[in-house]
Amino acid sequence: MEMPTSPAPHGSHHKKIFVVEYDPTWPLAFATLKASIAGALRGIALSVEHVGSTSVPGLAAKPIIDIDVVVPSRTELSATIEGLVALGYVHRGNQGIEDREAFDSPGHLPTHHLYACLKDSTALANHLAIRDYLRANPAAAAAYGQLKIQLAKKFPTDRESYVAGKTDFLLEILRRKGFPDTVLKAIRDANRKK
Repeated sequence: MEMPTSPAPHGSHHKKIFVVEYDPTWPLAFATLKASIAGALRGIALSVEHVGSTSVPGLAAKPIIDIDVVVPSRTELSATIEGLVALGYVHRGNQGIEDREAFDSPGHLPTHHLYACLKDSTALANHLAIRDYLRANPAAAAAYGQLKIQLAKKFPTDRESYVAGKTDFLLEILRRKGFPDTVLKAIRDANRKK
């Protein structure tokens, strides 16, 4: 799920947006990716989290697994980057999102976005809050899936409009989860810059 604060990795701005029905193989793909990542970052990362729409059972999504590696502090960030680069990931920096580093994935693996997030980062809190809310609220997940399908049809090659069309829905979830107005404004502003 392209949630607020999650710009796409380098080079994916103009690809056609495909939103498909939920695929029960997505958690299996995540488990395979997680095993490799967790093995390379044993003793460094706190956890490897499946986030985004593919992590919500029944939710329509772009068939791209979103993964957050939870890093305890800045101290472990360089070792995390080194470990992921050793697996073939390409480090793309924070892409304007504080306390989060983005990576392009190796081409031979299932399609996924990978982020290393500091454990107290807004980006991680955002991803987990939306995932957990949608998992616990199937009606909201269904409404969100329908919104994404409509937006993908309306803006099939306009990623910025697709993301902007989802922003208010996602911000309302974050508001319900107690995110302060200053954070919500920063997320809205970040999505307008895309």
